[in-house]
Amino acid sequence: MVSAVSYLNQHAQWFPPAHQALDDPNGLLAIGGDLSPDRLLHAYRNGIFPWFNPGDPILWWSPNPRAVFDIYTLSPSRSLRKAVRQQGWQYSIDLAFDRVIAACAAPRNNQDGTWISEEMQHAYRRLHHEGHAHSVEVWDGNELIGGLYGLAIGSLFCGESMFHTRSNASKAAFWALSSHLHKAGGRWIDAQVPNDHLMRLGAQLLPRQEFLSHLRALRDQPLPEGTWQSGRYAFDV
Repeated sequence: MVSAVSYLNQHAQWFPPAHQALDDPNGLLAIGGDLSPDRLLHAYRNGIFPWFNPGDPILWWSPNPRAVFDIYTLSPSRSLRKAVRQQGWQYSIDLAFDRVIAACAAPRNNQDGTWISEEMQHAYRRLHHEGHAHSVEVWDGNELIGGLYGLAIGSLFCGESMFHTRSNASKAAFWALSSHLHKAGGRWIDAQVPNDHLMRLGAQLLPRQEFLSHLRALRDQPLPEGTWQSGRYAFDV
């Protein structure tokens, strides 16, 4: 294990190998660089993602273990299915990416700020415009009440954040994403850092090396053309 993180410059897209990430703090791998589309895509393809507070240097992470969802074995609880179906909500993909990421960035639960800074929002909006980042939206009529966003890396979806303004709306967005990916032949959803909420949704913990092995197999397996076509969708949540 290395004793210090690597410092990146603004030019080369190089990253140290993910297995060199620190144990404490768990997963810290590198500092610096930028949030250009090329660097971000290179990072995600190698199991690395940015996570830092506004005003701080860019920090790059690859935690051990990794929280992931196996799409083939996921299933929402009976109570959630019933609650969501009673609402009659509607779903879409990529119809409101900018609104979703802005809602995810909004402070909640008396937070003073958010890690999804304007710089981060701009970077992921660029990835969206280039066809790499996507959103799932939940609607009650014309009101956006929940959603999530992340990156498609082959048949792996790297989830970044979700939000809701109604109970269960973010969970509904997650299960809509899972259903959509399952039908398209997707395999895993990467949730990055474990927490209690993710574990209740059905996340598994994978050692970093096992996750990286899966990533190498999935990142060059594109989903069918049209998988991320923007529009309204009907999902069996």
